[in-house]
Amino acid sequence: MEFYGEQLIGVITPFVAVSAFLIPLLSLVIKGKRFYNVYASIVSFIVLVMSTLVFLDVYYRKEPIVYAFGGWPPPIGIAYEVDMFNGLLGAYAAFSLFIVVLYSVWYSRFLDDNVWYYTLLLGLEAGVLGCLYTGDVFNLFVMLEVLSISAYALVAYHRNRPEAVEAAIKYAIIGALVTTCYFISLVFIYSSYGTLNMGDLAYKSITGFSPMYIPTSSNGVYGDIVFASLIALALALWAFTFKSALFPNHFWLPDAHPEAPTPVSAALSGLVVNIGVYAVARLLYTLFGLNSIIAGNGYRDAILYVLIILGILSGVVGALLMIIQSDVKRFLAYSTISHIGLIYIGLGIGLSSVSKEIALLGLTATLYHIINHGIGKALLFLASGVYIESTGTRDLGRMAGVGKAYPITSIAFLLGILHLMGFIPFGGFFSKLLIYQAHLGAGLYASAVSVIIISAISLIGYVKLIYVLLLRSPHRAYKACVPKAIEVLLLLMGVLCLLLGLFSFKILNIFGEAVNQGLIEAYRFYVKPVLG
Repeated sequence: MEFYGEQLIGVITPFVAVSAFLIPLLSLVIKGKRFYNVYASIVSFIVLVMSTLVFLDVYYRKEPIVYAFGGWPPPIGIAYEVDMFNGLLGAYAAFSLFIVVLYSVWYSRFLDDNVWYYTLLLGLEAGVLGCLYTGDVFNLFVMLEVLSISAYALVAYHRNRPEAVEAAIKYAIIGALVTTCYFISLVFIYSSYGTLNMGDLAYKSITGFSPMYIPTSSNGVYGDIVFASLIALALALWAFTFKSALFPNHFWLPDAHPEAPTPVSAALSGLVVNIGVYAVARLLYTLFGLNSIIAGNGYRDAILYVLIILGILSGVVGALLMIIQSDVKRFLAYSTISHIGLIYIGLGIGLSSVSKEIALLGLTATLYHIINHGIGKALLFLASGVYIESTGTRDLGRMAGVGKAYPITSIAFLLGILHLMGFIPFGGFFSKLLIYQAHLGAGLYASAVSVIIISAISLIGYVKLIYVLLLRSPHRAYKACVPKAIEVLLLLMGVLCLLLGLFSFKILNIFGEAVNQGLIEAYRFYVKPVLG
C-alpha cells in the first residue's frame, strides 16, 4: 500500500510552521474570530491526516522512511527519519492537538486575542512534530527551541496576571538554561563523532564498529569518545528530564500549567512533557543502546538505575502533593508529575541484565502509558476548563458540586479519572500492570512495588476530586456556558479511554512492533540509511 509517507514527513513541519506565521499577516485584513477558529481547525485536521498516513506507511513497510532536506543524503544534510515508534507518537500528537484546537473554538470566547493564540498553538505543534520526526540531533535542538518559545509565550498568554508572567519567566529562564546545556552536549558529540545524524551516530557508538563502513563525509571518531559521550549524556539528560518535569526538575510545571489557558494546559501535560521522555528514549536506546561503547563498562546501566530512582521519587512526590492541592489545575499538574514518574520507571527497564523479552514488555508498557496518560490528562484538563469557566474559580472548595450542572461532562471527567487511577478495564490499568510485571520479571522488586504504592497514594487524591466536584452538594447555582458539542467531544475522549483498555491486546501488538523497531532494534534500522 502506498501512503506517500516519505514525501509527507518533509512537508508536515514546514506546512504547520508556515500556517502559523500566516495568521498575523492574515490578521491585517481579516478581523473576525470565527475565521481563525476555522483556519486553525482545518490546518490541524490536515496535519492529523498527514501524520496518520506517515504512521501507516512505516507500519506497512516494516522499516523506517527517510526524507533528506534539500536532496542532501544523510549524514551530509539534515534528514527526517520516521520509524514506527516516532511515527506512532507523531500521529498521537497530531490527534491530541486537533482535539485541543476543536476545544479552543469554544474556549476562544474567553481569549482577548486569538490571532496570537493560534499562531503560538500551531507553532507549538510544529515544534512537537519536528522534535519527533527529526533524524538529526542538532535539528532536534532547533525544533526544541521552536516548541519551547511557543510554550513560554502560551503560559504567559494572560499577561495581565502577575502569576502567569511569573510562571512563564520561571519556565523560560530555566528552560533556556537547559536547552543551552543540550547545545553544549552537541559540541561534545560533534567534536568526538564528527556527525550529528542519528543513524551515523548510532553506528559509530556501537562497540567494535568497522571504520570501512563509515561514510567518507563524516570520517571516524576522535579522542576519548566514552568520556565525551558521558559528558554529552549528562548535559542532555538534565535538559530532557527538565522538559518532561521529572523530579527534581519538576518545579516549573505546577506554576505553568494552572496559569496557562486551559487548552494549553492540556497540550503541555499531554504532549510537551512527552517530548522530553521521547528524547531520553532516543538517547539511551537508539543512539547509546545495549551495543554502544557506554554499555559494556556499566555506565549505561548506572544511568538507567538513576532514572528508575528519580521515577519512583517523582511518582511518590507527585502523588502526595496531589492530595493537598486546593487548585484543580495544580492538582492535575502534580498528577502529571506522578505519571511521568511511572513512565520513567518503565523507561529504565532496558538494563544489560534484563532479557530482550522483558525489556520489550516494559518499554511497550511505557509507550502504552505515555498514550494513556496523555489522552486521560488532556480530557481532565479540558473538562476542568468547563467547570472553571462555569464557577469563575479554580479553587476546589468553591467548585463543590459543579459536576451536577454538567452531567455529560461529568461522565467524561469520571471516565478520565478512572482511566488514570488504573481502574479495570481502562487502558491506564493495563499499562500500569505491564510496567509492574516487567519490573517483577526483571527482578527489580523495589520498583515493581513502587508502581503499586504510587497508584495507591494517588487514589486518595482522585477520590477527593470525585467527591468534591461530582458528589458534594452545590453551594450555589452555576451558569451554563458550554455547548453540547464540547460536552460530546469530552465524552468521546472518555469513551476512548475505555477503548484503550478494551482493545488492549490489539493495541499492545502494534505498540510492541513500534518499540521493537524504534528502540530495541533501533541501531539496526537507523544504521541502514547511513550505510545505503
